[in-house]
Order: sequence, then C-alpha cells, then structure tokens
Amino acid sequence: MRGEQSMVPEADVQPFESYYGKQIIKTPTWKTPDVPLYLFLGGLAGSSALLAEGAALSGNTTLERFTRLVAAGGAGAGTVCLVHDLGRPERFLNMLRVLKITSPLSVGSFILAPFSALSSAAAASQVTGRLPVLGRLAGVGTALFGPPLVTYTAALISNTAVPAWHTARRELPFVFAGSGAAAAGGLAMLALPVRAGTPAHRMALAGAALEVGAVATMEHRLGMVAEPYQQGGSGRLMRIARGCTVAAAALTVVGRRSRLLRAVAGASYVAGSVVTRFGIFEAGLASARDPKYTVVPQRERLRARQEARAEPA
Repeated sequence: MRGEQSMVPEADVQPFESYYGKQIIKTPTWKTPDVPLYLFLGGLAGSSALLAEGAALSGNTTLERFTRLVAAGGAGAGTVCLVHDLGRPERFLNMLRVLKITSPLSVGSFILAPFSALSSAAAASQVTGRLPVLGRLAGVGTALFGPPLVTYTAALISNTAVPAWHTARRELPFVFAGSGAAAAGGLAMLALPVRAGTPAHRMALAGAALEVGAVATMEHRLGMVAEPYQQGGSGRLMRIARGCTVAAAALTVVGRRSRLLRAVAGASYVAGSVVTRFGIFEAGLASARDPKYTVVPQRERLRARQEARAEPA
C-alpha cells in the first residue's frame, strides 16, 4: 500500500552498522610489542646488511664492523620476538620443516634463518679477524637476503583480511623498505664519527624520503580505509613517526658536519622507524575491529563491477 513504509533501512545507510554491531573479521591475535618490534628489527637488520656490504666494497672498515654487528644482533633479537609471539620455540623450528611458497610466514622463515646464520658468521669473522674469506662470502650472502628480510614482513601482514593492511599491499613494501633504510642509516649516524657515517646518512635520507612518500601515497589511495592511519591512537603514532622522520631529514641536511646534530638526527630516524611499525600495526587492529572498513569497500567494489558490466561495449 502507498501509506506503508519499510521498517528496514537501506543497506548503505551511513553511518554503517553491522549485525548487532559485531565484528566481521577476527582481530589478529599477534602480541604487542613482539610483532611490531619484529617488523622493525627485520627492517633494521636487512638494511644494515646492505649498508655493511657497501662499506666493505668501499673499504670503510669502521662502518662495516658496526653494521655487521647490527645486522646479526637485529636478526637475533627479531627471532626472539617471533618465538615469544609464537609461544614455543619448536613452533618456529616446525616452520622450517616444509617450504610453503604460498605462505609469507613460511617463506619468511626461510629468509630469516639463513640471514641469521650468515650475518652471525660475517660479524664473528669481522670481530675476530679469522676466516676472512668465509666471512666475506657470508657478508655477501647476508646482503642478498637483506632486501627480502626488509620487505617480506609487509607481505606477511598484507596477506590477511585486515583492511588497513590488505588494501595497502601495494605501498607497504615501500614503506617498510624506506623505514628500514632510515633506521639502519640513523643508528650508524648515532654511533659513528661523521666521516665514517657519511654513507649511512645518505641511506637514511633516501629511506626517509621513500617512507614519507609511500605513506602519503598509501593514505591518498586507500580513501576511507586510510582513516585508521590518520585517526585515533594509531593515527597519533603515525603522525609522531612522520614528525620524527621529517625532523631527522632536516637535521641531516642542516647538520652535515655537526657530530651532535647528526647524532640527534640518527636517534630521530630510529625512533620514527620504530613508531611507524607500531602505528601500522595498531591501524590494522583498529580496522579489523570496525566492520565498516571490511563491508563498505566491498560494496563499493561490487557496485563498480556492476556499473562496468552495465556499460555498453
């Protein structure tokens, strides 16, 4: 009848609410701070391995020694964080029994394990001076595994149903690569003299530019799904990280010859990288808790496909 009104609102009425306000997907059970620190340490270790190999090729012994130790220490600490998140050490060992190419976690285990062994061998040779040829070969191997170690964690979290991670799968590897480079370069700037750390400040500056640009591109492309990166506690973390990274880049340019300014810039690079990982992690959790980030983009994609099929050829 004409006077009747529907008692059920249209499906796309805003603000979106799910059935009884329930979540659509399960919030990841990964632990904090274990997983964010694991993401950070992988980037730091992998980028330090690349910096160490560059230092070896240029004869910068001071930088090579330091970054070899950072690569080995970062890989070891990252493994500890991963095992603690898994709960039992044998769970990590079990992942090395079979390589499953479709699983980022399985592939990542076969990246982390050889990287840890090779980086430890390279660092031990560098410190003791023994077996220099084998140590040099181990260093080359570590550098080869470095880039995959830096970026595979982006594939790991993107290969989930978490909207803020999965939707950002194109940009997250670049964010992680830039953040890792900034951290590795920044730590060397903090610890080493100006002359020895010159390649490090170049890597940090390039990494900062890549990270900031990739995050901006990501937030622009994601649209509504970018809200967790911009709002709430996770948004606050991302703003702090951006501020640290931009400030570090500015100090790097201004204080090229100042040991103090370079040290401050280095510490700021490292802080920005750490906070970036925590911000991305928390943004993912926030997007999983709010069902609108799952359902509304799905409806938009479905509507776009329907409109594309409806268009005349």
